Amino acid sequence: MAVLLLNLRHVPDDEVEEVRALLESHGIAFYETEPNRWGISAGAIWVANDQDAAPAKELMATYQAERKAVAQAEHQKAIQEGKVPSLWEQMRRQPLQLLVMLGGIAILVALSLWPLLLAAR
Repeated sequence: MAVLLLNLRHVPDDEVEEVRALLESHGIAFYETEPNRWGISAGAIWVANDQDAAPAKELMATYQAERKAVAQAEHQKAIQEGKVPSLWEQMRRQPLQLLVMLGGIAILVALSLWPLLLAAR
């Protein structure tokens, strides 16, 4: 019976290629399902054999830990170089977006409190 290894929703193409290469290099039989036409299913990578499921999951855990470490190191480097904008800088760059978000929050709060205000009368 097949075992789900990786759901492809929000997975970048380079990661999918690396996972395919990793499985092929270790001789693990796998197959892919394509995304659904209407976006209900995003596709997936499945391990074909039950006996390969545990080694494949161990490989994925190791691969994802390495990928996480690389991404964190790149992010820290970008912070040190000043390439990552702070919250205040983002607000100054996009004041309209800030106002729209604050307006949306105000509308949600008003709609949430509306029944309480009507019941108080």
